[in-house]
Amino acid sequence: MVYFDNAATTRPCEAAVKAAAEGFECFGNPSSLHGVGLAASQLVSAARKTVAASIGALEQEIFFTSGATESNNTAIFGAANSVGRHKKRIVVSAVEHPSVANACNALAALGLEVVFIPPTDDFCERFIAAVNTDTCLASCMLCNNETGAVFDAARIFKQVKKISPRTLTHCDAVQAYLKLPLRAGRLFADMISLSGHKVHAPKGIGALYVKKGVHIPPLLYGGGQENGLRSGTESVPLIAAFGAAVDQLSKNTDTRYRQVSLLRERLHEKCAPLSWISFNSPDGGSPYVNSISCAGLRSEVLLHYLESRGIYVSSGSACSKGKKSGVLTALGIPDAKADSTIRVSFCAENTPDEVDALVEALEAAKSELAGVK
Repeated sequence: MVYFDNAATTRPCEAAVKAAAEGFECFGNPSSLHGVGLAASQLVSAARKTVAASIGALEQEIFFTSGATESNNTAIFGAANSVGRHKKRIVVSAVEHPSVANACNALAALGLEVVFIPPTDDFCERFIAAVNTDTCLASCMLCNNETGAVFDAARIFKQVKKISPRTLTHCDAVQAYLKLPLRAGRLFADMISLSGHKVHAPKGIGALYVKKGVHIPPLLYGGGQENGLRSGTESVPLIAAFGAAVDQLSKNTDTRYRQVSLLRERLHEKCAPLSWISFNSPDGGSPYVNSISCAGLRSEVLLHYLESRGIYVSSGSACSKGKKSGVLTALGIPDAKADSTIRVSFCAENTPDEVDALVEALEAAKSELAGVK
């Protein structure tokens, strides 16, 4: 199997699998006061310390969630239900993940003003210009999940705070976490969303960084776990696995980045002679996420053809399930080209030989499938 859909989800690493098993054995409720509960609580605390250290945060600034969707929704609705009671504008990039975009659309339906900023060359300037003293939230991802484009969120958030200090800033850092440089203090973000299954931990676990001193109401109400921000009994196995994966990956982030950069270079090199293949990803983007269009081949047909050869890619965001890409539309890519686009997303475990196998399969597909509807 050649797996190039790592932006959708990654294979859990051995350390995460082992930690999850230990978490299942430590079956106590972390909120219980007896020894079994204390043992579970210690596993949660150790993972929280590891995740916090990975972005230069304080332990009390990390809140575990069920994943990035919950983290994003908690941040967005939290900002709207706190600062948004008096400030009614939200400024957000037009290429956010659906868990950000659709949450903002829901708030727009409730009467808030949502301003979506398209990814033009002057994106930063236009984003900053849209922020005023009536803005409750400014949200900008760090790395796009479909193209790998990297946004200068730190520059934007720094200026936002100068314009309107009370405006909350939020960054969906899911595709950047443990891949690109990410330090909470340098990002000027009040809230940062993270996901476990994008960094070789299991699905169903994520985290939200909330800067000390920032207060937002919870999305879920109940027993008051996670210091009152996220009620619900913590999943000890998933949290322990998340911590183990973060501990392992954070030790060799630079090495992994260099390895993946070589894979992207090889992909470009092998595709260069093929005039019918074009890249939608920017040159300065993350090497982990690559959007390519194959003229004359419908992405859905191509995806299944590649799968028949044991090669797995996607046609865009896994959450869209074949729907038209809002990201490619925002980039101004014509429908015909968008309909022939696939996403090739790497991890450091991929190899140059696998890249060669992909390109060979694309050439075979062009020969066999051109014109297939």
